[in-house]
Amino acid sequence: METKILGRLERERNVWLCTLRSDGSPHVTPVWFVYRDGTWWIGSSERNRKVRNMISDPRVSLALEDGTAPVVAEGVAAVHCGGFPSDVVAAFAAKYDGWDVTAAWEGAGERVLIEVPVTRWLLAGVAQ
Repeated sequence: METKILGRLERERNVWLCTLRSDGSPHVTPVWFVYRDGTWWIGSSERNRKVRNMISDPRVSLALEDGTAPVVAEGVAAVHCGGFPSDVVAAFAAKYDGWDVTAAWEGAGERVLIEVPVTRWLLAGVAQ
């Protein structure tokens, strides 16, 4: 992976996450993330639509917000309920001004951590 792309993955605040509903239609939402060693990590709550989608079909796509130098990846998500890696929790806190990715949001259910190893890069900084 190019240093320029890795730098963007370190500093970009949002990535667009696309999951699939049970009828096959896409669900796209911006999320906070950290990227470490070929894997995207995303915090969420168990009752969120994206999490329910990934439990029934773990195939996802992710895209940074820049259409001029696009970064688009595909992967297969794993939803973790508890036992979050401490280095990933610390990376979220460092990137998002002390934010605790493990803290529950009232009414949204337990926190989950989504792990998405990249299976394929569709675009890595070059528009086609």
